[in-house]
Amino acid sequence: MTDDPIGTGPGAITNDGCAVEFYGLLPTVGEPEIVHAAVPPGASILELGCGTGRILRPLAAWGHPVTGVDHSSDMLAKSPDLETVCSPIQSLRLNRSFDVVLLASQMINSDPVTRQDFLATVRHHLRDGGIAVFQQSPPTWFEKLEHAEPVVETAGIRRTIRLARWEPPRMRAEVEYQVGENTWSHAWSSYMLTDEALVGDLAAAGLRFGEWLRDNRAWFTAHPA
Repeated sequence: MTDDPIGTGPGAITNDGCAVEFYGLLPTVGEPEIVHAAVPPGASILELGCGTGRILRPLAAWGHPVTGVDHSSDMLAKSPDLETVCSPIQSLRLNRSFDVVLLASQMINSDPVTRQDFLATVRHHLRDGGIAVFQQSPPTWFEKLEHAEPVVETAGIRRTIRLARWEPPRMRAEVEYQVGENTWSHAWSSYMLTDEALVGDLAAAGLRFGEWLRDNRAWFTAHPA
């Protein structure tokens, strides 16, 4: 198994292994509420890697002007009601800045080079005085995944862990998802971030750590340095 993400199953599969039809079925699990509570009312929000728009759509309904970016036109086709831009995150350079830049879905746990490119894009689009909001896989996730219950069913989605191999600082994972008669799989690698590495990577991008938004350290903020 390489670092390259791999996805299988019915419908379009993005180049990072995500199944578009499966992501279109996913409900939110508190993400919009966390972001909304962390930012000013009516703040403009740019989400990098917005997928099908499941986080942005509630934020728009709560009065935030939103823009979503994703490299997959198939993902963005699920959000005709939102302003979107089809682009890789690393090369995105819009001629505008935002009150809030959001990097969710644990994308900050990408390999170190990709992470640094993502953070540079965050800073480029974040206005001075703005706030960046991040979702990460906290250290406890890496510690527990190898020993997690292999099969879990929630909200009609059956998740089966096929592989969880901890090779610090990298976790190699392969998960199968079943909804009704449809089955998708996704294999990828996640990199754990220590507090020291997080602060260092933020600083290299011109950002400074803000605060943890959850006790489990799954969400945090940053500001322009």
